[in-house]
Amino acid sequence: MRHWKLWLGLIISIFFLGIALYGLDLAHFWEALREANYWWLIPGILVYFITVWVRTWRWQSMLSHMARVPLRTLFPIVVIGYMGNNVYPARAGEVLRSYVLRRNCGIAMSASLATVVLERLFDGLVMLLFVAVTLPFAPLPPVFRSLVIGFSALFLCAFLGFVVLAARPQLMSRWYTMIVDRFAPGWLRPHIHGLFDRFIIGLQSLRSPRDMITILLTSTFIWLGETLKYWFVMHAFPFEVSFLVLMLMTAIVNLFTTIPSTPGYIGTFDAPGIATLTQFGVPHAIAAGYTLVLHVALWLPITLLGAWYMLRQSLTWRDLDRAAAIQAQSTPNVETNDTVNSQKVLP
Repeated sequence: MRHWKLWLGLIISIFFLGIALYGLDLAHFWEALREANYWWLIPGILVYFITVWVRTWRWQSMLSHMARVPLRTLFPIVVIGYMGNNVYPARAGEVLRSYVLRRNCGIAMSASLATVVLERLFDGLVMLLFVAVTLPFAPLPPVFRSLVIGFSALFLCAFLGFVVLAARPQLMSRWYTMIVDRFAPGWLRPHIHGLFDRFIIGLQSLRSPRDMITILLTSTFIWLGETLKYWFVMHAFPFEVSFLVLMLMTAIVNLFTTIPSTPGYIGTFDAPGIATLTQFGVPHAIAAGYTLVLHVALWLPITLLGAWYMLRQSLTWRDLDRAAAIQAQSTPNVETNDTVNSQKVLP
């Protein structure tokens, strides 16, 4: 039972892989892989690492309410986090980078995790924006419509909830305190209150319209850059679709990767990517070959660089296990030794 998330992710990945591979002509698939011009991966990978650097800058600006962390310090932490997502289930890399940030810079995990949640929230909103912009020119495959509607409601509700939480921290704190003091054991209350206060600190970017606009524009630039990588990799294969179709594909596959799956989003990335391309006339075998190569090109370079940074920072697999355990158990006392960098800032 302790590994139920891993088993659930495995089952979901197998299901989506079955969808991706159903009816696939293996002979034409291998032919597409053999004849691909892999030199096009080089500019695609370079563009991707530029977007990772922009992601680092975005995180730096969101952390600025707590501490000023140099980009050269944050970049390896961001890369290590993406590596963790690629090799551990349940996006444990998000917790891992907050863990490394606390170890290196003394910023409370609950506060930095709030900024990570905001990143994912704005990423989801940009994906929905991509869908809205491309729909008049690249109709959404029917199989994805209900899912996109569900994600739209989820992300919008989460966004509005976080905005209210950040805008009225005193009111939210009173309600939260009333609930915790009524239902939580006495010995646990100080830890829970501390986590809540530090989480509120991480949401400070939502109190400034200027900060919100900056985060949204930066997130849009990031995902346009990632779509550009899709475009470069497309030139390695004998097909061509518009950039708008690739924007739609970027949005759909990244919305699907929020579904629990195996590390590296096996299946949940591939099935919707292949389905989107075939919807626009790309042969199944070529669409499968392209999606596989794109998936590897997104997974392998960042994972290798993250492993190298991990060795340089003397991190071990034990640190990954601890980060995963924190995420799985939501341990209330893991941050009792955090430094003063995360002081309470409620007005």
